[in-house]
Amino acid sequence: MPEVICFGFHAIVYNVLLCPPVTIIVWCSLVFGASIMQDKDLSEYSPSGSSTSKNLSCSHQLCELGSNCKSPKQPCPYIVKYYSDNTSSSGLLVEDTINLASYNDHASKSLVQAPVIIGCGRKQSGGYLDGVAPDGLMGLGLGDISVPSFLAKAGLVRNSFSMCFDEDDSGRIFFGDQGLASQQSTPFLPLDGKYIAYIVGVEGCCIGSSCLKQTRFQAQVDSGTSFTFLPDVVYEKVVEEFDRRVNATRSSYEGSPWEYCYESSSQELPKIPTVTLMFALNNSFVIHNPAFLIYGNQGATGFCLAIQQTNEDIGTIGQNFMTGYRMVFDRENLKLGWSRSNCQDLTDGKRVPLTPPPHDRPSNPLPTNEQQSTPGGHAVAPAVAGRAPSKPSAASHRLMASRFWSVRLLQLLLLLVCLFVSAI
Repeated sequence: MPEVICFGFHAIVYNVLLCPPVTIIVWCSLVFGASIMQDKDLSEYSPSGSSTSKNLSCSHQLCELGSNCKSPKQPCPYIVKYYSDNTSSSGLLVEDTINLASYNDHASKSLVQAPVIIGCGRKQSGGYLDGVAPDGLMGLGLGDISVPSFLAKAGLVRNSFSMCFDEDDSGRIFFGDQGLASQQSTPFLPLDGKYIAYIVGVEGCCIGSSCLKQTRFQAQVDSGTSFTFLPDVVYEKVVEEFDRRVNATRSSYEGSPWEYCYESSSQELPKIPTVTLMFALNNSFVIHNPAFLIYGNQGATGFCLAIQQTNEDIGTIGQNFMTGYRMVFDRENLKLGWSRSNCQDLTDGKRVPLTPPPHDRPSNPLPTNEQQSTPGGHAVAPAVAGRAPSKPSAASHRLMASRFWSVRLLQLLLLLVCLFVSAI
């Protein structure tokens, strides 16, 4: 039975894909580019080791591939394909229960449970064979088959969650959090009339004090994408203005995915202009440090503007733009909220006690709506996992030539994908 631990009135994700007794906080330490590092050896989820696990049958309304089954009683299969690296995962869907431990201000503890659907991988390809997400992926998308949806449908929390990435590359997730009353916000936008992803409308981009014309675009907010992608036309205007304003010599670094890189040193790091995304009603999202430092044997040797271009109409606001912000994905009111934060004290937001579901609510209220898909019908690629250093250091940010990654965590999946070696 997977576990999540909750402190105060918010659910803090630990590692929902592990069997007891191991429970580990997910500190999203981004070391070596997009590598997500864990601080302990983690276990693999096995349905046979969980007393509450059962197969999702092919006849279940949430079994998307049920028509391919020979019998309606067979376990439901799943297949997830990614945009890049020929990466895919396939296996069977199972139902299980998450244990939630809630601690209030008086340190008293209560236990509640919530149902989830987990995809257990039997066959992986591409990045999975190179160590991608060895302990699984957590679905946080807008569809009904995602962790926030399960918790909200069970009556445990409001249908909202927040993520906060600190300057030290750690992070937290709080379920039920609707953020501060003073936060800025912008509405999510539908695609083809459906809310299938966290899409927002950017009204314009500013570099320093210069706001650029014709830089309006739509973007998917994806905390699992390490860096930010802008549509071609917007990208050209942004990087040219950044290059004009930064007082540094252009350079290039082997293996870098970024076009605009510069020479510098830790003693002579130039003033880097801010990047600001403007939203409706004059709401602004200021990225104070859009650069990625390049380290060599003698310390900092340069930096790159950590923005890439895409030929897609929709860009991506990645994790590097979210650092230092409390990002609120308010699914209940279909809006994105944000406020500056050190990610340590997040107890002042709108919150709802984590309580067991009402007696008149079904004990296992699985969702009924269709599964969500990402724009374009493919999932984004998961990030590479590894081990964090025992102590934070400048070396933890070092970017080696062979370790550039442009990787996206599976932010919008509808189910939890668990990778394990033994067959089900």
